Amino acid sequence: MPETPEGILARLAALGIETRTVRHPPLFTVAESQALRGSLPGGHCKNLFLRPAKAAPGPHLLIVLEEDRKVSVNALGRAAGLGRVEMAPAEALRALLGVEPGAVTSLGMVNAPPGQVRILLDADFLRKHEWVHVHPLVNTMTTAIRPADLLRFLESLGHRPELLAVPVAAG
Repeated sequence: MPETPEGILARLAALGIETRTVRHPPLFTVAESQALRGSLPGGHCKNLFLRPAKAAPGPHLLIVLEEDRKVSVNALGRAAGLGRVEMAPAEALRALLGVEPGAVTSLGMVNAPPGQVRILLDADFLRKHEWVHVHPLVNTMTTAIRPADLLRFLESLGHRPELLAVPVAAG
């Protein structure tokens, strides 16, 4: 059974991780998020859930980027040491992260068995913000967390978050 938003927030609190959570109407895109943001200081992210193309072996990838970062999906795949990658289907998202499309989040790693999903986070994004904003498993809430605490939480789950030098988009 996938973790709940309340459960994830309780897990964070049990680790002594400070968070700030707000509720809002469902958000499905970065543009919707920007329109409803109000005064949530800090970095806001977008998440890409990818898999190796053509059913190649290897774990899925969850890539966390600054919300306005323009990048080629395949450039991300190469930066992660893979060949071509493609968007993973909604069924894989539900099965591995326990979230619905539109609610992809780094906190979904709570539902992923270690080794099944590699999580790669934009190193520049984490470095430049005191707080980053993520969904706590649903797109009707946003949680602010310090980058170091997000990494510590992921490690507490048995994952090895990787900081990624995100390639600059051509053009």
